[in-house]
Amino acid sequence: MNIFKTSGSLAFLITMLITISAWAQSKETYTYKPESQELYNTIAHMDSVYFNAYNTCDMDKQAAIYADSIEFYHDKGGLQTSKQALLDALKKNICGKVTRVLVPGSIEVYPIAGFGAVEVGLHRFINHQESETPSKPDKFIVVWRLRNGVWQITRVISLH
Repeated sequence: MNIFKTSGSLAFLITMLITISAWAQSKETYTYKPESQELYNTIAHMDSVYFNAYNTCDMDKQAAIYADSIEFYHDKGGLQTSKQALLDALKKNICGKVTRVLVPGSIEVYPIAGFGAVEVGLHRFINHQESETPSKPDKFIVVWRLRNGVWQITRVISLH
């Protein structure tokens, strides 16, 4: 059944979304506190290691941090599942052209038992070919895997 068949159903859906949004905003303010400060520090460090490589075009370091089974979801570019194609696109479109800047205090880290962690945060990008002004803050989600003492990125959701 298509809930959008009638204008009444659409109006109901919009009303529900507005009601839920208003209810959520009326609740107490959420303050993030990491479950594990050690894990938080580790992932925040790995974020800085990766994005230092990203900002300086260290393709070998980026390749080492991306898992072979990478899934990179980009709201504008779609899904990329080829590690080499992702690295080629970064080299062609990012190197020397774009700098990533983390929004201070925005990282949240959540453990995934027996696997690794999920990192959620906000960052901005400076496109040096268009403007030196950073973009608005954009949300990102990174799934980190710990295997044999090595942290790697397995999944990325990048929203702009």
